[in-house]
Amino acid sequence: MINDFGERRALLTDFYQLTMAYGYWKTGKCNDEAVFNLFFRRFPFNGAYVIACGLEQLIAHVVDFRFNHDSLEYLSVLQNSAHNNIFERDFIKYLRDLRITCDIDAIPEGSLAFTAEPMVRVKGPLLQCQLLESALLNIINYQSLIATKAARICVAARGPVFEFGLRRAPGPDGALSASRAAYIGGCCGTSNVLAGKVFGIPVKGTHAHSWVMAFGSESESFDTLAQMLPDDCILLVDTYDTLAGVERAARIGEVMKTRGVRLSGIRLDSGDIAELSCKAREILDRHGLIDCRVVASNELDEYQIASLRQRGAMVDYWGVGTRLVSGYDEGALSGVYKMSAIRTVGNDWNYKLKITGSPEKATCGGLPLVRRYLLNNLYWGDMVFDEQLGPGNVMVMSDGSRLAVPDNATGEELLQPIFRKGKLVYDSPRIENIRERTFTELCRLPEEMLKLEPTMVYPVGKDENCAELNKRLAIQYHG
Repeated sequence: MINDFGERRALLTDFYQLTMAYGYWKTGKCNDEAVFNLFFRRFPFNGAYVIACGLEQLIAHVVDFRFNHDSLEYLSVLQNSAHNNIFERDFIKYLRDLRITCDIDAIPEGSLAFTAEPMVRVKGPLLQCQLLESALLNIINYQSLIATKAARICVAARGPVFEFGLRRAPGPDGALSASRAAYIGGCCGTSNVLAGKVFGIPVKGTHAHSWVMAFGSESESFDTLAQMLPDDCILLVDTYDTLAGVERAARIGEVMKTRGVRLSGIRLDSGDIAELSCKAREILDRHGLIDCRVVASNELDEYQIASLRQRGAMVDYWGVGTRLVSGYDEGALSGVYKMSAIRTVGNDWNYKLKITGSPEKATCGGLPLVRRYLLNNLYWGDMVFDEQLGPGNVMVMSDGSRLAVPDNATGEELLQPIFRKGKLVYDSPRIENIRERTFTELCRLPEEMLKLEPTMVYPVGKDENCAELNKRLAIQYHG
């Protein structure tokens, strides 16, 4: 399935995107120009930020987007409830030659993102913008969710975290995406060997309980592994009795020292991690293994890690799996993809605004861009402004209050050019550089926003002209 996916990339869409595209083609609107914005409505995990992630896969999707022969054959025989072909033959021919020619701007991976501001902006032929929607949301929503979860876990741990979630991830493709996003979010490595090969992420691992049970004794299994992997030996000590296992591991560590190597660590995977880690540390130190690390796993997340640290757990490394790659307990990022402007070729933009009975679902009309302000080496706030009107000096907040940009704040444009007329103009950084960007970005947030239960909301508002524009649009469309 993984190897087969790229050849059918254009079919990674919801069916109604294709029926709308067909409608645009039939009515002559397929070449009308549109602007769509991908943004999210609320923070996951009751947090205060999101780590943008998935841009590299978004780029691959756009570059390789095409309907191959196999995909077109499938679409050509789809039938409606009256047993007639849904799509005309000429539309199938149109899809055969279709290539993406849009302008796409996006927040660089590893950047902080906040509600109600575009993470990705797509401008180009209406039909193409529509066909990109589902795949872009699939890619950005999931990877940004997992990168954010990883960042929260790493902040709580205040030490190295490894991602061990392959066996609990949502399928092979999800496992690859999760490993990549977790590394960008701050994890030090992954157990997923394929992710190591594909993305260059450091691979880490210990052994399973079955290794211990495969030998006549726990000590024999430990000694065998120590001789086999003398430079990177971490022993899982809770197959039978945890503290007895630590004692046996410590004795193996003493033997290893006589061989000129050292025991790298022991892993705790059950029981009261706080209590057991402290007792394990005492045993290891008593045997002179002060540089032997204690690794903890067992269904951990940021809340459990914070609680264990508060109880004085003597843990050096954390292994996190299920609750990281599943995005527990959120499920999905609330990302959406909405039109904000449309025009026929050569004419002025007609700004669009979605108005609904749910105020939180209202959108921003126009050609939105985002400027982020830095003050005293910390992020001060984000201003959404219209491309044609430009940014001002005052932000209008969602409650109607106004916030003046400080004179000594420096601003930078958040959305970066990725494609122009379908041509890639962006050089993707190495994954290590993206991960470093995440760390730098988090260091620029006030401490109050990094808490598991943040006590501060990051200021995001519209420029005065943009706010007035959207007010007029609301009156126009809603009365």
